[in-house]
Amino acid sequence: MNLSRSGKLDPAPGMVAIAPEELPPLPDDILTNPEAARIDPRLWFTHPDHPLEIEIGSGKGTFLVQQAAIRPETNYLGIEWAREYFTYACDRVRRHNLRNVRLLCADAVSFLHWRAPDACCRVIHLYFSDPWPKKKHHKNRVVRDEFLEHAWRVLEPQTPDRPAGELRIVTDHDDYWQWMERHFTRWCDELGRFEREPFHAPDSAREGELVGTNFERKFRQEGRAFHAVTLRRRG
Repeated sequence: MNLSRSGKLDPAPGMVAIAPEELPPLPDDILTNPEAARIDPRLWFTHPDHPLEIEIGSGKGTFLVQQAAIRPETNYLGIEWAREYFTYACDRVRRHNLRNVRLLCADAVSFLHWRAPDACCRVIHLYFSDPWPKKKHHKNRVVRDEFLEHAWRVLEPQTPDRPAGELRIVTDHDDYWQWMERHFTRWCDELGRFEREPFHAPDSAREGELVGTNFERKFRQEGRAFHAVTLRRRG
């Protein structure tokens, strides 16, 4: 790691994974002083002034590699829980020499809850997250009230020169989508925290694709249908 002129740690050439010194342990007083655990992920990048986008469940890094290559003016943080996929994605990003991508091996919902500061992120991407189909496992689904609360907090509010941040979601699982729809109704219509908008494919997606992840390409071959939405932060 290198020190920048501001005294912050700058990623060294080839540094992709978030190092322990960049994300120290949670403080002992976190329950009474949650702000003490906050750490700005924008400072993990060579250009911390660039807008930040977070992908939850980055898998093998397909979306990150594709999108970051054509959007060098945007920083991308991929959060992946599975160590094997995380390691694979780090290697791909390193081989493509993408200086605007960093990867964190952690629980993404917990990271948003305890670590991410307010209004630090332009876009949150959630593509084909585990549907946890058994009812006893529904508590493990990413889309829950807790997640939506912290996604709203972490996304940038609207300003005179740019729209508010957005949460972009795609799934192939019908039951999980119905679960999501109930949460969307609560957070859009009842609480007024988000505004529902059509989903538009990112620039890196191929013709006919929603996103272009490995899961999407596999599921398309199996003939599955997809559900997609963009939730724009309100308030």
